[in-house]
Amino acid sequence: MNNIKNLDLSATDILMFATHALVAGEINSLHEPGIVLTPPEIASNGNDGLLTSSEIMNLNLNAEWVILSACNTASGNQFGAEPLSGLARAFFFAGAKSLLVSNWPVESQSAVKITTRMFYYLSKEEGMSKSEALRKSIVALIQEEEREFANHPMFWAPFMLVGDGI
Repeated sequence: MNNIKNLDLSATDILMFATHALVAGEINSLHEPGIVLTPPEIASNGNDGLLTSSEIMNLNLNAEWVILSACNTASGNQFGAEPLSGLARAFFFAGAKSLLVSNWPVESQSAVKITTRMFYYLSKEEGMSKSEALRKSIVALIQEEEREFANHPMFWAPFMLVGDGI
């Protein structure tokens, strides 16, 4: 985790986290949302295996797109908080132009399919918008014959694009 906080991310166009996100209060003594990263062998104040919203705000981003393929990334800082007030607000503050976030817990296999298909569609058709790539990847998930159950909204509806969807 020290690496992410010390990297120069100002020239990174796309930043993706495929992990678990925590809302404030989900674990003891966590008073702000965070992203779970690989825990270090020995935790320290600088490296505890979490990237919190206050640490995210200190990143210097110029990313066109930050993808948060994790549970509850659009949730607020605490129960009852306004949406997008936690991790999403921190990434916008750090300089992200658009975000893919989730409104509630996500099913892992569907999250993988949605995010990887988005990039497939973006690479396949020049000039396609992020929002159209997300829409197409969701439609493909809904139409899967081998995972017929994936047409239920719980598998695709948590994801939304916020910010510049172009």
